[in-house]
Amino acid sequence: MQSIDLNCDMGEVPEAVADGTQEALMACLTSVNIACGGHAGDENTMRITVEQALRRKLAVGAHPGYADRANFGRLELDLSPDAIAETVFEQVSKLAEIAEEYGARISHVKAHGALYHQAARDAVIAAAIANGVARWRRDVILVGLAGSPMLGVFRGAGFAVAAEAFADRRYDLQGSLRSRKFADALILDTAEAAAQALRIAANGIVIAGDGTEIRVEAQTICIHGDTPGAVKIAAAVVQRLTDAGLALGPLVTAS
Repeated sequence: MQSIDLNCDMGEVPEAVADGTQEALMACLTSVNIACGGHAGDENTMRITVEQALRRKLAVGAHPGYADRANFGRLELDLSPDAIAETVFEQVSKLAEIAEEYGARISHVKAHGALYHQAARDAVIAAAIANGVARWRRDVILVGLAGSPMLGVFRGAGFAVAAEAFADRRYDLQGSLRSRKFADALILDTAEAAAQALRIAANGIVIAGDGTEIRVEAQTICIHGDTPGAVKIAAAVVQRLTDAGLALGPLVTAS
């Protein structure tokens, strides 16, 4: 039976790392993407998050973003491809160094925030991400937005890829995530998020605001750790998927 991965961006909020919220969320996941010092995270949060993920037997991934902590990496920056490749390389390498101390291996890389969304529509930026990762290693999976050109760029650079869709975000008619500047960008209702996750996993679709079906065939589904009520949303998603007879499992191989 083919399985679906449930991932979450981790190590971004120090309070959640320290107070147990983050690890509670991990109970519902199969993979984590760990902030590695760009938009968020530091050596301490990386260490704690790697340890927590290993206790839960989760796949460990890197989550590099623009080094713009004031805007949490969610503001588009005008960096050269070389600068993007350099920051991706530095961030992923740092996390990999820490993970190795604990016997963990980085299995995948997923860009964060504005860097991710720019890469989804700009092949030059997607290639810069791939180049940065390639300076470190090529035998990892690159995660990108389902249906976007970035996946083809990653494949062309010689990487295995995993298409990603989102349980807790609404989509626009172009198959992109609805901008966070809109009040309804997040899905906060647990039942609605769980229903969207099931449509993604079972049918490869999401439904845009006007009822249009958008194709989002994906190998992994994301639940954001900083979405209000994330733990309850994740639990509802797991319950809905398992009730439907779907298997959950980390990204081991991808296309």
